[in-house]
Amino acid sequence: MDDNNKKNDKNKKSFPSTPKFNPLWLYGAVFLIFLLIQLFQNVVASGPEYTFEQFAQMAKAGDIARLEVVNQKQANVYLKEKSLQKDEYQDLREHSFGGGPHFTFYIGPPEEFARQLDKLNDQLPDELDIYPVYVERTNWVATVLSWMIPIGLLLLFWGFLLRRMGGNAGPGGQIFNIGKSKATLFDKNSKVNVTFKDVAGLDEAKEEVMEVVDFLKNPKKYTALGGKIPKGVLLVGPPGTGKTLLAKAVAGEADVPFFSISGSDFVEMFVGVGASRVRDLFKKAREKAPCIIFIDEIDAIGRARSAVERPGGNDERESTLNALLVEMDGFSTDKGVILMAATNRPDVLDRALLRPGRFDRQIAIDLPDLKGREEIFKVHLKHIKIAGDVKPSILAEMTPGFAGAEIANVCNEAALIAARRGKKAVEMDDFNYALDKVIGGLERKSKLIAPDEKKIIAYHEAGHAICGWFLEHASPLVKVTIVPRGIGTLGYAQYLPKDEYITQMEQLKDRMCMTLGGRAAEEVFFGTISTGAQNDLEKVTKMAYSMVTVFGMNPKVGNVSFYGMRNETMFERPYSEKTAEIIDEEVRRLIQQEYERAVNLLKEKYGEVEKLAQALLEKETIVRSDVEELIGKRPFPDHKTHLSDTDLAEGDDAPEEVVEN
Repeated sequence: MDDNNKKNDKNKKSFPSTPKFNPLWLYGAVFLIFLLIQLFQNVVASGPEYTFEQFAQMAKAGDIARLEVVNQKQANVYLKEKSLQKDEYQDLREHSFGGGPHFTFYIGPPEEFARQLDKLNDQLPDELDIYPVYVERTNWVATVLSWMIPIGLLLLFWGFLLRRMGGNAGPGGQIFNIGKSKATLFDKNSKVNVTFKDVAGLDEAKEEVMEVVDFLKNPKKYTALGGKIPKGVLLVGPPGTGKTLLAKAVAGEADVPFFSISGSDFVEMFVGVGASRVRDLFKKAREKAPCIIFIDEIDAIGRARSAVERPGGNDERESTLNALLVEMDGFSTDKGVILMAATNRPDVLDRALLRPGRFDRQIAIDLPDLKGREEIFKVHLKHIKIAGDVKPSILAEMTPGFAGAEIANVCNEAALIAARRGKKAVEMDDFNYALDKVIGGLERKSKLIAPDEKKIIAYHEAGHAICGWFLEHASPLVKVTIVPRGIGTLGYAQYLPKDEYITQMEQLKDRMCMTLGGRAAEEVFFGTISTGAQNDLEKVTKMAYSMVTVFGMNPKVGNVSFYGMRNETMFERPYSEKTAEIIDEEVRRLIQQEYERAVNLLKEKYGEVEKLAQALLEKETIVRSDVEELIGKRPFPDHKTHLSDTDLAEGDDAPEEVVEN
């Protein structure tokens, strides 16, 4: 019996479902009826076309019964019943139906037709004289169609505009559904394939959202103890850290409907559309409860409301936010509707949106640490055919500060590079070259640099490398190159910073000195400076101002921080002009102090800079092992890493191995 029922169900599913009624079908049927009526009238009102001469011959034969002139243009001729029996009129007899004329002809100018008809009557006996009947007829179907067709075209054009401007009209032409929600529904029929196994490096965040999924599956486990699940969960973190991926994993793990929508989908040019879509979204969610609503980039509608009233009428974004706040207060936790949202700008969100009772939980998703990056690499390396020398731990060490999206990009670039080189597996030097491409940009071998400029670039980069080598708090050197990459990058020195959460003042000063080492080398070796230090000066200036005005690391300005005190409503600085002068003076003094320190260090290590610069001019790219051979080991112990000198040297010849198509 069960097998028969299953077969019957399959047979039922195989038949197409009955199409829904569409109003356009009715409009099309009415239009088709009008066309058929017009066609029928034309067929009935007109027979075969003859000439006046043929008409005259029939009149002389006494076959004409009646002549009717319509609208001074067309003559409708009716023959006698006896005459129709003649063999020569067989075609007219077969054509005659519905009481219409047997044939027609156009009379031409009315005066000329009257003259010809009088002349014909003079030739006919009195009993055969023909006296036409003049009638006026109006083709009301053509008249109606003449104004219905333009109006119909205007309506179709207006419907097309409404669709283009955000209407949620479906194939049936429902052009007035602009206020309907545009959320994508994922349920049992359209399940997401992403699960928590595909999300790495976010253990704490996964634990929080897994609790939400578990509540939807087993609500009694929590309600039995009097607990209530949060109404809203806000995922906060920098771009590329995996907020949307985590939401997709929730959709893949939960056996409940999942509504996904972007914050920008609520905002349209029509007033009231956003609020209407919010109400429609929560209405659908309550019908599908228990379920999850996910709003990506919620800052598009959740930005803090301004206290100043804006001229010009209603603010569509604020109306949408108000509707969202009301709906979040309206649904209760026992309904099983949970709102998840993601943003990388939590500072601009309205405080009413973040209060407990709306978004009860804020889950911070930060950049992954060393262990997290290693787990992310393991996830992405599953889908790549790698060689034996590729180790996730080494790749994690080489990518400090990388987000999950950037790690995925590195893995993809490495696979593309290996394929371009014709390899059967992705090797470590492919990852090294992919990192160079992601960090510094595409290598530009065709860029021709004059020998004098190349020499300046070599000494500039050597200055950075030597300052970092002999400063205790600088990060370990990985690679120095003078190969042009990207836009405006003529060379760079790559370091390996450790994962740290606080930074001491001595560390910041050493980094400033290392950053200024390039310009200092130009002054020491060439007696002049160039524009090549623009990016270095920008970094140093920002760092110095942060030390003075944010971190409170200056004795004259004091232990104060002006971070976050300036906002959109303040047009003046949150400190006096005298304080501003002191800040500017202290920033210049701090930068000049570190610059002189870099100059003195390079003068002291003059020979080491010379060796390193000459090696760069010869090889263009040198790594840490090359530096140790030239000037000896670094005098300070580096922080512990998984990297060995061999691992760092593997990418030495990678740029030269690329095969350009």
